[in-house]
Amino acid sequence: MDDLLAARLQMAVSLGFHIIFACIGIAMPFLMAASGYRYLRTREPLYKDLTKVWSVGVAIFFAVGAVSGTALSFELGLLWPEFMEHAGAIIGMPFSWEGTAFFLEAIALGLFLYGWDRLPPWIHWSSGVVVGISGVASGIFVVAANGWMNSPAGFDWVDGKAYNIDPVAAMFNDAWFTQALHMTLAAFAATGFAVAGLHAFLLLRHPNNLFHQKALRIALTIGAIAALLQPLSGDLSAKDVAERQPAKLAALEALYETSQPADLLIGGIPNDETRKVDYAIHLPGMLSFLAHGDFSAKVIGLDAFPREDWPPVLIVHVAFQIMVACGGILALMSVLFLVLQWRKSPWLFKRWFLWTLVVISPLGFIAIEAGWTVTEVGRQPWIIYGIMRTADAVSPMPGLVVPFLLFTFLYLLLAFVLVWLMYRQIKTLPDRYASARLTSNAPTQLE
Repeated sequence: MDDLLAARLQMAVSLGFHIIFACIGIAMPFLMAASGYRYLRTREPLYKDLTKVWSVGVAIFFAVGAVSGTALSFELGLLWPEFMEHAGAIIGMPFSWEGTAFFLEAIALGLFLYGWDRLPPWIHWSSGVVVGISGVASGIFVVAANGWMNSPAGFDWVDGKAYNIDPVAAMFNDAWFTQALHMTLAAFAATGFAVAGLHAFLLLRHPNNLFHQKALRIALTIGAIAALLQPLSGDLSAKDVAERQPAKLAALEALYETSQPADLLIGGIPNDETRKVDYAIHLPGMLSFLAHGDFSAKVIGLDAFPREDWPPVLIVHVAFQIMVACGGILALMSVLFLVLQWRKSPWLFKRWFLWTLVVISPLGFIAIEAGWTVTEVGRQPWIIYGIMRTADAVSPMPGLVVPFLLFTFLYLLLAFVLVWLMYRQIKTLPDRYASARLTSNAPTQLE
């Protein structure tokens, strides 16, 4: 394994783990705040129990996310010193703001965890809302920095150096909004369905348990709304990529030849040698419409770019197909849930519906991993699109396989600790809410 591959694999493993922790950290506080709001409005002890249980989950993911994010910051300097030498002064502002949001989130989380019965109820609840807002802000700032890598702005590049740096223009680059919107909605959809799937599984073991029923409704409502908004965000992202990164769009659709109109492909296996896509379903003119809003528009293919500037077509195309398929399934399930919810159908807690939730619960995070692969691998061979190649940014230090193995072990250890902590937390869930009705004078867990 050469050093460039080892460095890229290390970043892939690190980001692959951290993005899951971060997305849960973004969305989970809002589930906690939603159940806390229900408690303040109804004073039903179940919602207080649910808020406390979910708050522990928020604390666990916050701690693990902090560790994995810190490791990533070291990796940037260790693996990509040439990139940091030039990019640090340009995109330092979003990273500094991300740090500010992180500290604000930590303070608010401390107030929420230790403020029960010590702070006025609405102020206590507001601290939980601040946890969620800070988490979303933190994610947006990081994605803004990544957006800059896809759409460099805020500097003049002359003879391999950056001049006339404008950090504000760099942070608010052309890609930041669409990427941040898509990533934030993905976090809410994935987390909502994952939490709903967990409580659905527990409902299968403990039917009619009101605690899990209420938890499932809250989580699935938030996840469903995000999943239904996600295709709209995806459409904005596709049009943006078509404008700024036509090579990436061509790779994710495996469009080898510039076409007018261009077909949208469903499935298929790209072949770079024959420049064909085998076993794909063609939808005539749909790619032209999705990219440019016109069924007869021309879409630039890979033939318009030098072969050395092509992204890895097979990886990007397959990852894109997986992302779209997972998102589509979650959107369809969201429609079904909202219809059942609106009609107050008893099918909502039937075994077939619960099992369906359990089966599809990982799809949101699979879509996130696939989408992040599209974003990062689709930018290759550039680390700063059109400016600096990834191969030119890697550390000259030999033996990068060693840190790759060490960091992989670290993230596997973090994942094991996380699963163990969550398993312990699940075992403490209240098991007394088994009646068909919720009584307002029931005893409160975790007092």
